[in-house]
Amino acid sequence: MAVRPQKRNAGSTLARREALWFYALILPWLIGFLGFLAYPMLRSLYLSFTSYDLLSAPVWVGLRNYERIFNDADFWQSLKVTLLFALGSVPGGTIIALALAMVLSQNLRGVNFWRTIFFIPSILSSIAVAILWLYIFRPEGGLLNLVLGVFGIKGPNWLLDENWALPSLILMSWWTIGGQIVIYLAGLKGIPEVLYEAAEIDGANNWARFRYVTLPMLSPTIFFNVVLAIIAALQVFDVGWVLTRGGPNDATLFYMLNLYERAFQMAQMGYASALAWILFIIIMVITLLVIRSSTAWVYYEAEVR
Repeated sequence: MAVRPQKRNAGSTLARREALWFYALILPWLIGFLGFLAYPMLRSLYLSFTSYDLLSAPVWVGLRNYERIFNDADFWQSLKVTLLFALGSVPGGTIIALALAMVLSQNLRGVNFWRTIFFIPSILSSIAVAILWLYIFRPEGGLLNLVLGVFGIKGPNWLLDENWALPSLILMSWWTIGGQIVIYLAGLKGIPEVLYEAAEIDGANNWARFRYVTLPMLSPTIFFNVVLAIIAALQVFDVGWVLTRGGPNDATLFYMLNLYERAFQMAQMGYASALAWILFIIIMVITLLVIRSSTAWVYYEAEVR
């Protein structure tokens, strides 16, 4: 009878030691989370209900910032521009990335070289990429208009034209899809070859194999890439800041660009904090809608439907 308490004590000591190691190991992450994520978020939530110019103490104004936002033409313009950018860049980038991944998954000569070429733009500095495209989009002497001129087509003013500025940035976004291509390549490599062999025996052609084998098996990967692309598109800032500064005529006034100008050029930090929280809610709602829709088009191999 005297042995049992000793065993229990030994077990409880080991459990306490493991718990202490657990908390010690997560402490750096926990400090970083509280100091660099949780506190700034809670602080910005508080500031969104205040009038704050960075120089004086915040003054509580309640919901006044949110009332101003919904009566602000710049807010609606920036929201429209950002949503249009997302509607153009995400589907187009997804289709192009998937198509290139399908090609690069084949046993072609020099395929590793081409995989590297397509991946490099996604790891370059976004500012450097923007400056590069600034020269490509130049109305006079720009690479794109020179190529169009070879075919007798007079190119538009691109970034200087109100009707072409946003499509230009959407076109530019399709160039930095290397990360998506790599993820699609990994997904394609994970599809069992036996499924294609079975489909071929059943007489399926290339399109049928893509439609009934590749797409269903790759749907979780597509879902992952689409969610990340939507979140990134709704937070786009750098290209609008470097290339157009929101112009011409606010045609490229992205939401984050409007937020930046309110916070750091007009010193309306409380108003900018309210803008940030509205964007957070918009991203959350759109992401949740995509997740809810995934039950209709995302196939998981272990699921029985």
